[in-house]
Amino acid sequence: MSGHSKWSTIKHKKGAADAKRGKVFTRIIKEMTVAARLGGGDPEANPRLRAAVAEAKANNMPKDNIERAIKRGTGELEGATYEEITYEGYGPGGVAIIVEALTDNTNRTTPEIRHMFEKHGGNLGTPGSVRFQFEKKGYFAVEKSAVGEDKLMEIALEAGADDLQTDDAEVFEIYTAPENFEAVRQALESNKIATVEAKLGMIPANYVAVDEQKSKQIMRLLEMLDDHDDTQNVWSNFDIPAEMMETA
Repeated sequence: MSGHSKWSTIKHKKGAADAKRGKVFTRIIKEMTVAARLGGGDPEANPRLRAAVAEAKANNMPKDNIERAIKRGTGELEGATYEEITYEGYGPGGVAIIVEALTDNTNRTTPEIRHMFEKHGGNLGTPGSVRFQFEKKGYFAVEKSAVGEDKLMEIALEAGADDLQTDDAEVFEIYTAPENFEAVRQALESNKIATVEAKLGMIPANYVAVDEQKSKQIMRLLEMLDDHDDTQNVWSNFDIPAEMMETA
């Protein structure tokens, strides 16, 4: 799963995890609001909301923020109405890209996302054009300075995690089935192991290797897509050689 590691590593190196904390909270709040609107405000009876609340807690979101987001979704508080839309396309070198968005104006968002793809050497595809190359999984990133590998592996696997990756230079990466996300989150929390990232995501089944020129184009495209106000998540199956990490 090194392709996801590369994207995560680059974001960590650039300090995005801290610099975009507001963005992280905004994304999760939108997800909780939509989940509550579609499936009700009880996390126990709403699997999507339960996963979103688990992600919120894993990112240390205050309880009041969580409760307000749910109430906006159920209509107890006023708030914007968001529409879910997933964009699928290809970047330079044939790299597959998925952009998950929540927007209150698709007539604005869709042309903007299409322009980003085209500007950076990619093209927006049709629904289903790349999704088959990804699998839904839970993902946690834990700083290597926070815990030993053996201890983390024992805790994670016992809680139901599928795998622990150590490819990243700065963090351990834990992957879980979606239904085990909350159990793993609780296990990490009870052992006082902080996460720098925790989410349910689309993890590639296979990766596309790209050269230095293509990798720089891809990174510019992914960063532009990730920075868009309506973007919830960006997933890609690119892979680059480890020696290129310092310049990517």
